[in-house]
Amino acid sequence: MHANLRSFLDTLRQEKQLIEIETEVDPYLELAEIHRRVIEEEGPALFFKKVKGSPFPVVTNLFGTRHRVDLAVGPKPEATVNRAVQALNRLMPPKVQTLWQEKDWILPLAKIGMTKVLPSRAPLLEVQEKDVNLNKLPVLTSWPKDGGPFVTLPLVYTEHPITHEHNLGMYRIQIHGPQQTGIHWQIHKGGGFHYYEAEQLGRDLPTTLFLGGPPALILSAVAPLPEMLPELLLTSFMMGEKLSQVQVPNHPHPLISEAEFAFCGTVPAHLRKPEGPFGDHYGYYSLQHDFPVFNIHTMYHRKDAIYPATIVGKPRQEDYFIGEYFQDLLSPMYPLVMPGVKSLWDYAETGFHSLAAAVVRESYHREALGHAFRILGEGLLTLTKFLILTDIPVDLRNFPQLLETVLKRFEPENDLLIIPETSMDTLDYTGRKLNHGSKAIMLGLGEPKRDLPAAYTEELPFGTIRAQAFCPGCLMLSGPGFTDNQQWAEEILQHESAENLKEWPLIVLLDDLNLASSSSGFLWQVFTRFDPAHDIYARTELNHHRVTYHGPILIDARMKPDYPGEVIPAQETVDLVNRRWQEYNIKW
Repeated sequence: MHANLRSFLDTLRQEKQLIEIETEVDPYLELAEIHRRVIEEEGPALFFKKVKGSPFPVVTNLFGTRHRVDLAVGPKPEATVNRAVQALNRLMPPKVQTLWQEKDWILPLAKIGMTKVLPSRAPLLEVQEKDVNLNKLPVLTSWPKDGGPFVTLPLVYTEHPITHEHNLGMYRIQIHGPQQTGIHWQIHKGGGFHYYEAEQLGRDLPTTLFLGGPPALILSAVAPLPEMLPELLLTSFMMGEKLSQVQVPNHPHPLISEAEFAFCGTVPAHLRKPEGPFGDHYGYYSLQHDFPVFNIHTMYHRKDAIYPATIVGKPRQEDYFIGEYFQDLLSPMYPLVMPGVKSLWDYAETGFHSLAAAVVRESYHREALGHAFRILGEGLLTLTKFLILTDIPVDLRNFPQLLETVLKRFEPENDLLIIPETSMDTLDYTGRKLNHGSKAIMLGLGEPKRDLPAAYTEELPFGTIRAQAFCPGCLMLSGPGFTDNQQWAEEILQHESAENLKEWPLIVLLDDLNLASSSSGFLWQVFTRFDPAHDIYARTELNHHRVTYHGPILIDARMKPDYPGEVIPAQETVDLVNRRWQEYNIKW
């Protein structure tokens, strides 16, 4: 489809999906604020030709709509996956006649893979610098409390120190100095596994950081793939052609010949430095913690290299549209990888890992629970904090409809399972300790068990200022903040007014009901602000090791004082961009 970033930018220009900004902008906060305003209006990609302090231009918002993601990869990958899944039964066992009948999609697969090119044919190698100076890059600072400038579209390539299986991941990169960065390897991710194995052997880990290249390469770095499926192979599949690589001296990894930049170096074993804070895709700051460092010995780049970047923050940002694409691409394969799972959806509004839902098979008693454990044991789905399952066909993207469908069938005594003391996504701080938290499974199976109220007309529950239905069966309450009354959830259930809540199977305590009136606002505010083991309340009893919950189930999704703060732009940056908006000449 596109062999490099330049080809993609040409397509965006033709589609009038790219605006070039001639005015000089500052990579410190100003550029990010411009980007946020444009993506909020579903505007075009932005090419900043003059960036203060750097000779390199910056392009952002490449994937800020689903249309642009589709332009990056075309329709063939989705069509091929669908055809392959539909043909699987006919192809097993493979027969020549059957294979020939499917040749229109099978034969192009022969183009998938990697190919080596000579250094003279690798645009990446046009400039080589041994005296690396990262400070001349237009690295962005996106939020006022960020710990420094961060590379936000890094493509980090590593190989297993023994098997040499590769991983390409997107792990944020904080600039520490001219030749050194941090590297945010989360414990659950492929690069982190490679580094762990290298440390066990007492070895430094060779590492390559790419910027740019085929848009499919950028997308593949964040794809939720099984560990055994190489990201570079996915890149080639989405491109529809082989991915070209070039070998250079004094570095063990082949380089992507069409990348804009490549940084070669090592990550030393047993060395950590403080990294963060950083305003991340959950919409909050992830705090400062010790992470490994990346020491760079050589930088390669094109003569006219373009620096690609993105901005993360409260949804919806570019990661929303990328995640939506990959869920559409991979969803036909879920029943093959996880038999009995008919459809599955992660909710980008919650940071993906905070909430997932699935339609599953329930052909015998509690079969759905087996599917739940299968989902929670599969790749990055192991990070799922809250999992909702039903056996009723429903559009999982329509969350209010899903929740209503489940609550009609939800019996708290049997259909809620809370699992304490599990691992947690590194960026999710609701578990009160880094990488520690809990999980919950909610089931809604079979025939409806109840009629659901659609509006609240009774006396307000204890301490409540306002009550409003999110959807039938789910009641939102606002009242005192958590710091004003930490026990409010328990007091509601113990107060005599709790009798008025018995028809509502799910109640949620929130700080801002206005924000939660939309599905996107509800998902973000609720599921990024509670940990199941800490913040789910109900009347309970214990019998033979079984905890039984009696409804209503109450979730305390108020902001807690130990949570990191929301990402909010600095007022002086907002004022600056307001004053200069006409200078940018951004029109579409």
